[in-house]
Amino acid sequence: QVQLVDSGGGFVQAGGSLRLSCAASGRTFSTYAMGWFRQAPGKEREFVAGISWSGGSRYYVDSVKGRFIISRDNAKNTVYLQMNSLKPEDTAVYYCAASQQRSIPTRTYEYDYWGQGTQVTVSS
Repeated sequence: QVQLVDSGGGFVQAGGSLRLSCAASGRTFSTYAMGWFRQAPGKEREFVAGISWSGGSRYYVDSVKGRFIISRDNAKNTVYLQMNSLKPEDTAVYYCAASQQRSIPTRTYEYDYWGQGTQVTVSS
């Protein structure tokens, strides 16, 4: 069992930066692939970025490549999403998620545990 707590969201102007954190409980955190998703009002939850259990592999959706960086610290049971050059279209609730798959899943049903979400609002 893994419990995830998202934090770090907020209100920022376009071009600004935020760093999201996801703290996990449980001693098996390092065995899970981790992902960040987001959901804007009226839209489906979408994959943003993922990282393998070791941190050796990362994958991003095209819309955030070059702007967002996902990382993890297995000693601290924490995964991060550094978001730079934010745009109004990045506004959404962001969720971290944990998957027992060895690859980096991109679909919501491939993840086993979810954080509660943190709101990110980017003004123009």
